[in-house]
Amino acid sequence: MALRFDNVMLGSIELLCLTAEHEGFTAAANAAGLTPAAVSRSIARLEARLGVQLFSRTTRQVRLTDAGRDYVAQCRQALAQLSEAERELAGQQRVPAGTVRISLPTSYGHCRVLPLLPEFRALYPEVSLDIQLSNRNVDFAAGGFDLAVRGRTPPDSGLVARRLEDAALVVVAAPSYLASRPAPRALADLAAHECIQFTLPSTGQPVPWLLHGEGGVFEHATQGGIRYSEDILGGVTLARAGAGLLQTYRFIVEEDLARGVLVELLPDFAGASRPFSLIHPAHRHMPRRVRVFIDFLLERLSSPPGPRARY
Repeated sequence: MALRFDNVMLGSIELLCLTAEHEGFTAAANAAGLTPAAVSRSIARLEARLGVQLFSRTTRQVRLTDAGRDYVAQCRQALAQLSEAERELAGQQRVPAGTVRISLPTSYGHCRVLPLLPEFRALYPEVSLDIQLSNRNVDFAAGGFDLAVRGRTPPDSGLVARRLEDAALVVVAAPSYLASRPAPRALADLAAHECIQFTLPSTGQPVPWLLHGEGGVFEHATQGGIRYSEDILGGVTLARAGAGLLQTYRFIVEEDLARGVLVELLPDFAGASRPFSLIHPAHRHMPRRVRVFIDFLLERLSSPPGPRARY
């Protein structure tokens, strides 16, 4: 098999990533111990080989083009895998080390994952964690992510989803809201109540409540004068303030229920849940630092939920 990459070409790819990281030839040259002219020539050779402009250049700044941004993301991933393979071959990865970059939904991150991370760091002090809290689906290659947790699995055949848990849902309200009206006992009673609406950004429509009856889990549309989107924790703040009834994840409001800040409603319709999954690209090679982090989360979060208190 003929060689496709020589030392010069691999060096050019490394300088490309360095230039993208430092956003300039001069800063990249200083980091690499070269001259800016040498870095510029190296990038120019790479652009000539590819037949694509990777950077747009002005007298003041150097910016990646769209094609350059995509290429750099894939090159970073390839270089990281090469470095990982070298470390494992040299026996330096008997202790997991390096950085794991993960994207977490805001509510699940705050309530379920972030509290576990001190324990993980105590077990694996050589592994650093780079965390993004966002409810948007991420581009693994462009964002440099190793993992993401999502309530809905993106329709991408190149991704692997590992179920973390089925998160129980609960309907709650503040005592101050219930002080002026009777608590609902049946589904028909919901029509007389303010039901706080969570709107999906992708559709602009309120998410129906999931309830459990004799026939299993079913959707029930509710109505209310307040809608919110993006951050699920916003609904909990509204419910605490007495804005109305809210369906949310039990793990978010467990402490509020225990202290009486919120009250659980419609217990006869409890039992519905929504899944959370750990998502990652279907790579042939996964760094050990990522593997141990996956195993840690699966072990801590896949256990059966404890008994549910009702009010």
